[in-house]
Amino acid sequence: MLKQLQAICHLLEDGEDLVQATIIKHAGSTPRSVGSKMFIRRDGSCIGSIGGGIVEYEMQKLAREIFDTRKARIEDFDLSGEGAATTDQMICGGKLEFLLEFLSSDSESSTAMRRLVTSLQEGGKGYLIKALDTKENTASRMEYCLVRKNKIVLGDLSENETCLSQLTDESAKNKSPVIASLEGKRYFVEPSFLPGVVYIFGAGHVSRPVAELASMVDFRTVVLDDREDFANKERFPKADQIIVIPSYDDLFSGLEIGTDSYLVIVTRGHMHDKTVLEQSLRTPAGYIGMIGSRRKQRLVYDELLENGFSEDDLKRVHNPIGIEIRAETPEEIAVSIVAELIKARAEIGF
Repeated sequence: MLKQLQAICHLLEDGEDLVQATIIKHAGSTPRSVGSKMFIRRDGSCIGSIGGGIVEYEMQKLAREIFDTRKARIEDFDLSGEGAATTDQMICGGKLEFLLEFLSSDSESSTAMRRLVTSLQEGGKGYLIKALDTKENTASRMEYCLVRKNKIVLGDLSENETCLSQLTDESAKNKSPVIASLEGKRYFVEPSFLPGVVYIFGAGHVSRPVAELASMVDFRTVVLDDREDFANKERFPKADQIIVIPSYDDLFSGLEIGTDSYLVIVTRGHMHDKTVLEQSLRTPAGYIGMIGSRRKQRLVYDELLENGFSEDDLKRVHNPIGIEIRAETPEEIAVSIVAELIKARAEIGF
């Protein structure tokens, strides 16, 4: 999401207008979930995806009208309808509701987008709230605000703190973007923060493709190793942060580990893995995974049980790490690991 929004910022700052299409509601089987976005350029090309096929084709057609009117609008799309059934696309059979917005390249709009990106980079959980107009009330720009701890940090939506709290609670409860109704008005509320940090312990041959793939699917990636000739930007160009540690002891001092933290243990040896795992189990991390064979797992687990950890503690660990796909090469192993990270992120929720 962050990389996509950074690209949009550059386009707006370069003087290019865009149309943003966001899925705000769905029912039945649909290709993408609520909150999925696509940005449409004047030439019809797109950044991002809302499901491909006829869905995106229809949004591209509607975007041409939005460029002319410069007005936001809400549109329904029925994937079970006759039109969908006559195409060559896969039939999902669901219904979608879209919010289409005109993004002007004027200084106000581009500055607002840049501030949103900066807010995401700074971290912290927030919620983007938009007041939804009806089809008849076609506003030139949606009223919106970015909320943190029930305080508006960006935008112009004039709602009181109690209202903001009720709206964000609804999204937090569902762990996903929602349409919330309050006092006869509809609001689209979506979580607005980076979806998880992957801490990769070890900078060896498996870590490199793990860092690259995790970055591609919008995880913030941090690589840690005690070898400077391994942990460097040349080997990990896509990593957001690289930390050369003095040792694997007292590893989490200074790291902010929460339920949206994903710990990937792929060090160069059995003892380092045990050291990292022992410290990892004392954190509230949402995901802990360790590479290695069943034999290695048993050796490490036996030592941890002797040191006072319980079987329930060890059940938190994904070991062997990754989804079982009979992976052999570092790249294949990375695919299995990142697939498991995606699955864990979906289960934890943003």
